[in-house]
Order: sequence, then structure tokens, then C-alpha cells
Amino acid sequence: MRAVAFICLAGLALTAAGCGLSGGEESTADPNDKRAVALECITEEKGLDAELAGNDRIQVGDSATGPRIRFFLTGGEAEAEQFEGRGEGAEQIKNALLFVRQGSEDDLGEIEECLNDL
Repeated sequence: MRAVAFICLAGLALTAAGCGLSGGEESTADPNDKRAVALECITEEKGLDAELAGNDRIQVGDSATGPRIRFFLTGGEAEAEQFEGRGEGAEQIKNALLFVRQGSEDDLGEIEECLNDL
């Protein structure tokens, strides 16, 4: 069931990611697709370089050092991931884990704003 949900979310995110915003247009991201909404905020509103990665992630900046965001269906699932030791170095924000890696304080602040607005 979880895999099916991620596949559906990924399809919606890919559709939304292909539609950019230009001067004053409304959001094209499905508000129910948190990953697409976050990606749109990070790239369009905050001006950061980011892309979808896999079925449940967003990579911001360089793939070797930049922040990475992993999305879960619920905040409880994200929290459980940390308790099980697979979220080390990550900050939980709602249903996402933000792996800060070598992200700058400014970039991390912008990303956190986007995730808090989900």
C-alpha cells in the first residue's frame, strides 16, 4: 500500500514539477502532493536549485553535499524512521526528514520555511 501511494505521489510530483510559475501565476502543484508543493516553493519561491530524487525525495543543490528531504505519508512515520536510527542528522518537519548535510544556514532556513508551510 505504501509503495502504491509513493508511486501516485511521484507521478503527481513529476507532472507538477514540469509546470513552472511565471510572474504572478498561481501554483500549479496539487496541494495534496506535499513533495510537489515543497519542490515548487524551494525552486520557484526561494530560487534554490532542487530536483525530485527517487519516489520520495527532493535533492537540493549538489547530490554529494546538499540538503536532502525525504517525505513520508505521515509525521508519525517520519518520527519512527528517526527512532529506528535511519534519520540520523535529520530534522523532522511534519511528514518530512530534512537531512541538512553541508547546507548553508540561509538555504536550510529557506527549505524549513517551505516544509513548515505544507
